[in-house]
Amino acid sequence: MTLDLSLWRWALLLMVGGSVLIGGRGACAQPAPGPAARPQPGIDVQDYDFSLTLSDTTDRIEGTATVHVRIDADTLTAVRLDLIGRAPGGETGMRVRSVSEDGRAVSYRHADDLLRIRPPDLAAGQTRTFRIEYAGVPDDGLIIGTNQHGDRTFFGDNWPNRARHWLPVVDHLSDKATVEFRVTAPARYEVVSNGALVRDSTSGGTRHTLWRTDVPLPPKVMVIGVADFAVDTAGTVDGVPVQSWVYPEDRGPGLKDLGQGPPILRFFEENLGPYPYAKLANVQSTTRYGGMENAAAIFYSETAVADGEDDTSLLAHEIAHQWYGNTVTEADWPHLWLSEGFATYLTGLYLEHARGAAALRQYMTAARRQVVQFHDANPDTPLVDTTYSDPNELLNTNPYQKGGWVLHMLRREVGTDTFWRGLRAYYERYRDGNASTRDFRAVMEDVSGQDLEAFFDQWTRRPGHPVIEGTWRHDAAAGECVVTLRQTQDEPPFAVPVQVALGESPSRTTTLFMRGREAQSRVDCPRAPWSVTLDPNTDLLAELSMRRAQ
Repeated sequence: MTLDLSLWRWALLLMVGGSVLIGGRGACAQPAPGPAARPQPGIDVQDYDFSLTLSDTTDRIEGTATVHVRIDADTLTAVRLDLIGRAPGGETGMRVRSVSEDGRAVSYRHADDLLRIRPPDLAAGQTRTFRIEYAGVPDDGLIIGTNQHGDRTFFGDNWPNRARHWLPVVDHLSDKATVEFRVTAPARYEVVSNGALVRDSTSGGTRHTLWRTDVPLPPKVMVIGVADFAVDTAGTVDGVPVQSWVYPEDRGPGLKDLGQGPPILRFFEENLGPYPYAKLANVQSTTRYGGMENAAAIFYSETAVADGEDDTSLLAHEIAHQWYGNTVTEADWPHLWLSEGFATYLTGLYLEHARGAAALRQYMTAARRQVVQFHDANPDTPLVDTTYSDPNELLNTNPYQKGGWVLHMLRREVGTDTFWRGLRAYYERYRDGNASTRDFRAVMEDVSGQDLEAFFDQWTRRPGHPVIEGTWRHDAAAGECVVTLRQTQDEPPFAVPVQVALGESPSRTTTLFMRGREAQSRVDCPRAPWSVTLDPNTDLLAELSMRRAQ
């Protein structure tokens, strides 16, 4: 997901030379705070089959959900799904009409935004299938309204746990399931969704569409998009069609913007592993974010598409999520950096591939500036933050830019080739599942043969970063430069390697390993260098300064 926050716009402006990500209609309004949905212990949803009827005469949706649930505990008396109900006197929210199993009515209670289904004889090892009929006007989650051209549209926008506004689900990223969307809508619309198109037909002014994915997904990326679209296939990568879906009014520039998808997909597939879905659709939409990584159907803010700006970074970020975030999903919200940090850093690696090493240095320099600013305002917040009450509170610089920086430093720690092997191994081990920071660390240790506990504890569990002040002097008699570094932050010292460059290009470099407050090194210097620079290759997350000693 690409945020439409002022800090993200500013960072991207610096990172990509002027490409600013602007969110869609109402995008500056952030999601209303709400408690995080929690999965019910003892159940595991295997598959959802959603049948939805949409209309131009009302915002009311008619829905049928067929939910296949595996029972993993003998002590259950009910199966609990998340579904936002209609408050007394309210105009929005869902009302359940019936719940059945094998054609027989099943007892249920829909209250407090939870649907509790009470079938008889629940027992571990069973797979039970419930058919839920419901209807209502969604207050959120499925955004029904008009786009920037005044045309009616319907777009799913579920992150982090807003699917429950329009779908009965276990609305937590740890309960992944396959999904099918059967959509009935006026014939003038096109319909896009996750997975592969199974059926698309029109009759009597109505379009009937069926999309299905057999790759398990978290509910945050299960969506439909229904609008008047111009659709184009920008290319095919290893048999995967890369599609662009844009509003007809934005056809020319929109297809050009989204048409950058194929080379990005190829780069990630070559380096991370096979693309996991049947197609990749890049879709102009009314998402509140700059981009939202819905599986195989990425939604981009309508104002970020066809705006004349360079959208390379935006597309790279969301396409990277198809591997990390969608297929390998973080185990819980505190580990959001395993999704957003990965997408942020992989965007930088694509820029390095496409534009050269200087592009990555520029990108990481801007990201470092953002991390420093965030830490100044939030000095006690670690990367893996367990203090949140609403997942939206985690949408800040830490999981994005700091997460990207942790990966950048890990790449230096283990070496570039080993780093790529580790990412591929992590993808293969946790494909279609969930993983924590500890799981990722274990994979990188297996691949590198290194003990990375100290590295991960330092950068993911404790807040802050080193503030390093350096001085140097030239000892003419000895023909040496004496370089002294000192960590001055209030927090305990970090254990970090600091590269020091002396003189003009090609400069001589030395690395000081700081394990305490201070480190010193003497470097051969027949003549005083014209400059001494810390971290010349932008490898370290730190605040850095260097001056010549008097």
